[in-house]
Amino acid sequence: MKYAVVGAGAMGLRYGILLQENAGVPVDFIEPTQTSLDKIHAQGDKVWKSRDHQDRHEIKINIFSPESYTGEPDVWIFFMKQMQLQDTLDRLAPKFKPGQTALGAMNGMGHIEKLQHYFDDAHIIGGTAMIATVLNDFGDVDFMGAEGAGSSVYANLTEQPSATMDALLVDFKAAHLNPSYTENFMGTLLTKVFFNAVENSIATMFQSRMGQLMAYDGFLEGIARPLVNEAYDAAEAAGIQLIESRDDMVAQVDYVSNVANPLHFPSMYQDFVKGRPTEVDYINGWIADLADKHGTPAPNHHLVTNFVHLAESMREFTPPVNKLAPDYTGA
Repeated sequence: MKYAVVGAGAMGLRYGILLQENAGVPVDFIEPTQTSLDKIHAQGDKVWKSRDHQDRHEIKINIFSPESYTGEPDVWIFFMKQMQLQDTLDRLAPKFKPGQTALGAMNGMGHIEKLQHYFDDAHIIGGTAMIATVLNDFGDVDFMGAEGAGSSVYANLTEQPSATMDALLVDFKAAHLNPSYTENFMGTLLTKVFFNAVENSIATMFQSRMGQLMAYDGFLEGIARPLVNEAYDAAEAAGIQLIESRDDMVAQVDYVSNVANPLHFPSMYQDFVKGRPTEVDYINGWIADLADKHGTPAPNHHLVTNFVHLAESMREFTPPVNKLAPDYTGA
């Protein structure tokens, strides 16, 4: 199959490069951010790729603006910030063709409803990725972890098997994205949202790596579990069944923090230190809204949402330390 990756940021570049290099399938990149597009064009339509800050080298890619793209992919893969998606969809709308599939594997919630205005339900796939990646700068991506590290999960919106899903899983396996398939659409998406509601938001508030959060002995039971319980209460009230239990979710936070990605700065922190808006409204804020809608309390998610926005406001007075910068020498 042919893929068009919309969004040449950290995860978009990682997926596209892995599909291009490991699976050997044709990949086009569509970059809606002009500054990023200009820089990659200036590099000769090449991007820098490294792994764990080593082996930095250039890779040639096919990259276009939404307006200049004329390709006809089988699958559009959307990787961008939630607040950028609607404008990008509007710009790409004339390019969409019947029978094409949209895969949304973005952080947070809200993207599926937007995709439904352009693609029918039988051609929408939701996904989640536990794959750590850092965008050092536009056109400069750092894969975190060894080759094949991380995993991803996908579900059809119809919750029924499809030939496209079968072919996609073959390509994603060859790309070392370690894919798996479920027939629980919302449960699949919310598993990652609930995880991010703990790791991403708290690490951003305290400008820490995931593993550093575990320095506080009470992190799992005093912070993670209350957030997990509120999220699960809201989901259950809405009739949504997660693919992991509450204990499994807390155990996942423990494992990722201590073993899988202890040195990783989550994507929300990467946005925060670069002065960009965070996606907290689409993560903790979305959970708080779901709880409010179904009559379950979620004071911790409301508080975390407000605290992240407070931290954003405080950047005016105390600029955050960019621990991603190559010249950062702090601990």
